[in-house]
Amino acid sequence: MLHSQGPIGVFDSGLGGLSVWRHLAALLPQESFIYMADSAHCPYGTRPAEEIVQLSRQLTETLLSQGAKLIVVACNTATAAAITALRQQYPQVQFVGMEPAVKPAALQTRSGHIGVLATAGTLKGRHFHQTLQAYAQHITVHTQVGEGLVEIVEQGHLHTPEAEALLRRYVEPMLAAGIDQLVLGCTHYPFLMPLLERIIGTQPVQIIDPAGAVAKRTQQCLHTQNLATSSTTLPQYRFLTTGSAQGLALFLEQWQLLPLGHVPSIQSVDLDPLGYTKIHKI
Repeated sequence: MLHSQGPIGVFDSGLGGLSVWRHLAALLPQESFIYMADSAHCPYGTRPAEEIVQLSRQLTETLLSQGAKLIVVACNTATAAAITALRQQYPQVQFVGMEPAVKPAALQTRSGHIGVLATAGTLKGRHFHQTLQAYAQHITVHTQVGEGLVEIVEQGHLHTPEAEALLRRYVEPMLAAGIDQLVLGCTHYPFLMPLLERIIGTQPVQIIDPAGAVAKRTQQCLHTQNLATSSTTLPQYRFLTTGSAQGLALFLEQWQLLPLGHVPSIQSVDLDPLGYTKIHKI
């Protein structure tokens, strides 16, 4: 049974979903969270959809076993490949996924050209193409697979000449085509914002990160499902990773993601092919 005093579960292929988690924690400061990073299998963007569904099920099972009352799929690729299957398998659980932010970009563009930087898995997703059909038939959408960008964020190589050169190769053709909206279609990409802003410079281009809208949707779901916490104690933040617990801790520190006064619990996790999860204390 889901309990309102339980934590909100959040999972991603790696560290990128922390760009969503920070919006969730800011909007819902009274709520506890448990974040699951599957860095051992990151990136998801080039993996088969069936594998992403299986991994997403294991991550969901882990979060539910830890008392999660609602789950945010803070990964565009996992949302595209797996959220329908998750909702079917766990009908008692409320899932909130990532939305391809084509709609606001299409409504706001003045040039009639918008850019979408995303993973291959997201751009192939049915929901992305449905969104294009519904909102973007009257404009030109320039899509670009950001191959290699997720790895740059995961490895912390954000301020290297190689990172800037790769991002320029992806973004500058879209700028030359006249886009005035750039949709970030991967939760890792907001951590590239300083580089993006340098590349865009003074050009009138708005960068759209859907994380804020996802946080608001989560807030709505908590209230409609009567799952908002009534606790007045300091919320607890737990972080699980199939990769390096030390690497996750360093990332949280470097980006100053934790509110003052919060001491997180960070643990490593093993996922095996049979679906069992082992959490290691560090």
